[in-house]
Amino acid sequence: MLLIIGSTLTGCNLTGQLEPSIEMIAFNSLSGEEQDLIPVSPKDSIVEKITVSDEIRHYMGSDYKEQVYSVAFNNTKAGSGGELTVFVALDKKTVVGKGLVDR
Repeated sequence: MLLIIGSTLTGCNLTGQLEPSIEMIAFNSLSGEEQDLIPVSPKDSIVEKITVSDEIRHYMGSDYKEQVYSVAFNNTKAGSGGELTVFVALDKKTVVGKGLVDR
């Protein structure tokens, strides 16, 4: 009986650990060159739920009209280009765009 309970609890525990964070979803979508711009850690980012505006729509295509998560990686400003930002759909799994965005 303990063996069955133990394996059930272990299975539940693993399921929660397999889901990557939204920061890691965003980080994994970057090229190696873009990842090199992040000086510390992907966790050193600002995650916000935002409404897609005309200002950011061109980073993700004009037909995307919903809210998205914005993952802005701190300390990645490239000149006047803004911070490296990845846009993730509300499912927290699908990357819908990225670019250097002024904050």
